[in-house]
Amino acid sequence: MPGPLRLFCFPHAGGGPSTYRHWHRALSPRVSVWPVQLPGRESRAGEAGFTDVESLVTALESELAEPLAQPHVFFGHSMGALVAYRLACRRRAAGHPLPRALLLSAYSAPHLPSPLPPVDDLDDPALIELLRATGGLPADLPARPSWRDRCLPALRDDLRLCTGYRDPADPPLPCPVHVLGADADPLVGERDLQAWDRHTTQLREVHIMPGDHFYLEHTPEQLFRVLRPVLRRYAASDPAG
Repeated sequence: MPGPLRLFCFPHAGGGPSTYRHWHRALSPRVSVWPVQLPGRESRAGEAGFTDVESLVTALESELAEPLAQPHVFFGHSMGALVAYRLACRRRAAGHPLPRALLLSAYSAPHLPSPLPPVDDLDDPALIELLRATGGLPADLPARPSWRDRCLPALRDDLRLCTGYRDPADPPLPCPVHVLGADADPLVGERDLQAWDRHTTQLREVHIMPGDHFYLEHTPEQLFRVLRPVLRRYAASDPAG
């Protein structure tokens, strides 16, 4: 018997696997949740980061090669959506199996300007205020020196990756794409999400939910209600079924 479908979850800028710590309980037994840890995050906080998305994706493909040998789906939120998309493009170029689907959340189509702002002119207080405005910052975090020392540098690096990205205009991916977003997201609007149709031959849906840019953390159950039937479809032996 084959194992459950693997759901690889890619984090937002400055985020890590803990974003998805409750997902396995919510989505099993059909799905095995594989949170992806990017360099420079959480327990890897001392590592040097990457300076461009393609270098990051190259390292990820090598690191995930064995787990990706099983049927899988990619989910990416914000920066994670860009990383998931580029990893799928790289795997296609290498002749490797593609995800059964891409689930892309809260990120503009990659041929558009990055929805995330440049950070080189933002000092720490301004960057913290930006996080508050997008809904991505619990009120008590800025008072923790360990959070400032560890997470703000990683966040800056990630934002530079996103703002420095230039779309190479690869052909559309042949795998199904489901795009997700929120109605009060100050960074990404519905038209930005609809524009993903340029990058796939199978845009299945653009689903807008209540919430801000971090809707998946504030009200996760509404997202799970959307994901469960989608994942059941791709967990079937026939992914088109």
